[in-house]
Amino acid sequence: MALGTTLHHSHGPFIDGFFHNQDFDYELRVVLGHAFSGASDVGEVLAAIESVGEHDHEGWFTAWSDLGTRIRDEAVEQAAAGHDISAARSYLRAATYLGVALNAVASLPTPDALLPTFRAHRAAWDGFVDTTPVSIARVSIPYEGGDLPGYFFRPWGGAQAGRTLIMNNGSDGPISSLWAFGGNAAIVRGYNVLFFDGPGQQSMLFERGIPFRHDWEAVITPVVDYLLGRDDVDRDKIALYGVSQAGYWVPRALAFEHRIAAAVVDPGVVDVSTSWTSHLPKSMMKSLADGEREKFDRDMELALKFSPDLARTWSFRARPYKTEGYYDTIKAVLNYRLDNVASSIKTRLLITDPEGEQFWPGQSRKLAELTASVSTLVPFTAAEGANLHCEPMARALVDQRVFDWLEDHVT
Repeated sequence: MALGTTLHHSHGPFIDGFFHNQDFDYELRVVLGHAFSGASDVGEVLAAIESVGEHDHEGWFTAWSDLGTRIRDEAVEQAAAGHDISAARSYLRAATYLGVALNAVASLPTPDALLPTFRAHRAAWDGFVDTTPVSIARVSIPYEGGDLPGYFFRPWGGAQAGRTLIMNNGSDGPISSLWAFGGNAAIVRGYNVLFFDGPGQQSMLFERGIPFRHDWEAVITPVVDYLLGRDDVDRDKIALYGVSQAGYWVPRALAFEHRIAAAVVDPGVVDVSTSWTSHLPKSMMKSLADGEREKFDRDMELALKFSPDLARTWSFRARPYKTEGYYDTIKAVLNYRLDNVASSIKTRLLITDPEGEQFWPGQSRKLAELTASVSTLVPFTAAEGANLHCEPMARALVDQRVFDWLEDHVT
């Protein structure tokens, strides 16, 4: 999620939101949308956050942490009693709620809860992996002398070698969110599915300290190499699905990696840096352009001194870039752009275009213009209940449109 974002509201309870606090509101929409795939339950969610105030960051964290912990404890009891289906469903919901608590650490006075919350979240997800009837294997993908941790899902019904979908997460999404953002939809349609943590994502960042990189082809190429070494993957039927900031990473990889049959980005992102720089005053943008590191850092430090909440959010969002100061962080993010490589994309590409996209407005259309010979732009609207970043509350509609398109391009 980007800094200083603004949701574009109209009228009515659905559009106006559940919270005036825009971060709370958007996160809640995401969780409610997860109910379609069984990764949340509406009643327990609304009950858990009912008493949280608009700016009660500690209450927000506690509500999600307590809910996730309670549901996880129930899952443990269900598994011990041999009720694996119930346990799997509970573990999956617990992973969702603890994933929200993990992101909520960004607004706490200290980051002390970060690693324990991440480990609780991942333990809940692994509980789901161990109890679900879906065939899931933990895998290690060779990567630069080490590995990327991942999960390989076989389709329902035990279908043989065939289509495979790589799910590529965004900047701060928990790996469990990929279940709701396309993974489950792919499995029930007969795809193998691969989830993984890339550099700067979740376990790679929190436990190994490995940062983001802009040249994502260095990540996707080893992932494809790994898949081609399996006997249950058809080399001509590999698709790639990028969520949130992976709307940049996936097209970047496609410009260099041409073994992907078709790809989806939700949404398209041409320049990641705009979510960081669009709220900076012209004077600071000039300092940035002129290379005035000390002046830029001094001005940013002064501005954030008067907004502790924003300062904590900046620190959390900057962490995956592993830079020393404000200037260096922005300079690093400026490398995350596609205008200089988009012409090399030859893979068929579906680009979602949600109304009210609040983090990278207009960039889906820009990416479609840059890749006009291979791309399909698919709008989603507020009238359909499918507005905002990644269409959080319209997962059935998104799955239908995305996977119908994939059916036509991964055959």
